[in-house]
Amino acid sequence: MRENDMNDGPQAPHLLLVHGAWHRSWCWRDLQDLLTERGWTSHTVDLPSVVAEDAHGRLPGLMDDARAVREAIDAVEAPLVVVAHSYGGAPVTQAAVGAANVSHLVYVSAFALDVGESLMTCFGGEQPDLTTVEGVIPVRENPGTTLYNDVPDDKRDAALARLLPQSALSFAEPVSRAAWHTVPSSYVLCDDDQSLPPSYQEPFARRTGAAYRLPSGHTPLLSMPDKLADLLEQIARGTS
Repeated sequence: MRENDMNDGPQAPHLLLVHGAWHRSWCWRDLQDLLTERGWTSHTVDLPSVVAEDAHGRLPGLMDDARAVREAIDAVEAPLVVVAHSYGGAPVTQAAVGAANVSHLVYVSAFALDVGESLMTCFGGEQPDLTTVEGVIPVRENPGTTLYNDVPDDKRDAALARLLPQSALSFAEPVSRAAWHTVPSSYVLCDDDQSLPPSYQEPFARRTGAAYRLPSGHTPLLSMPDKLADLLEQIARGTS
């Protein structure tokens, strides 16, 4: 876990930034730099379900990711706003239940799943036999468009070069608890999202207590980190 240290007040919340599928914590760098400049402390975590190119067999799943997120939560001795992007919403939903220091959850075009839902079933798909799920889900088709349609070319190309496979089990495992039922939460809808269109985000947003909108594609942390930072500051100040 990486931390940006700032001499903020004792009651100022920290932010834990949880990445989505195929990414690792590098994707938050621009946003973290902005938050640091504005006086906020941020942390990141690398999810074990993002695996090496040659990974095969039984691989880490959503529950492994949730354990990693909970360890990151428990390591912060401060009020904490947990920010989840895309797939990252699923392990955050599982992990944040009962975490006394978590004051707010922010889902950024993310999966705010309910108990018993997985990424494979939340839109009506069949639940597979988890004992048979192995291998990876490759980086999705045309990621330059689906993930990064509004990201500047240089940032897009750098990000594309760093994407890695995602374990199939992470998409197949359902959550067994849902933190947004008890933890105050917000949703950031991305209106130009080519990966998880707004019509798919809206049911998740309705599960949270407040919804915000950005005119961004799927990855505003790369395309408009300044506007995302503005929103996160607004939300974090409201939890103090």
